[in-house]
Amino acid sequence: MGTSISVVKVTYLTMLIMCITLGQMTQAVELCGKIDATLVPCVEYLSRNEHIIPQSCCDGVKNLNAGAKSKEDRQSVCNCIRRMTKNLRGLKPDKLAKLPEQCGVKFPYKLSPSMDCTE
Repeated sequence: MGTSISVVKVTYLTMLIMCITLGQMTQAVELCGKIDATLVPCVEYLSRNEHIIPQSCCDGVKNLNAGAKSKEDRQSVCNCIRRMTKNLRGLKPDKLAKLPEQCGVKFPYKLSPSMDCTE
């Protein structure tokens, strides 16, 4: 009898942990989807020989920076940008690194596909 109660407790705890983890993963996917959508206007500039940054790109960069208030927010934004830029074909890393400055934004980290998001 005691063994079956222990099994139920372990099963319940495992299910609870899975639900929490899946909820966090879903939130991360939703956040990255929103960030990707915000930065879509930047893709042409960052991956082609475009010389002019679209205003809608800079607006997106400014909005992301303004919305990332806490350290956790900044790390989440950083991780999403890093993931997005790793998958962006034809990315010009020098353009990515200069993007915040050219949009008049001071980011807490240097943008690159391999940036450190732990700070």
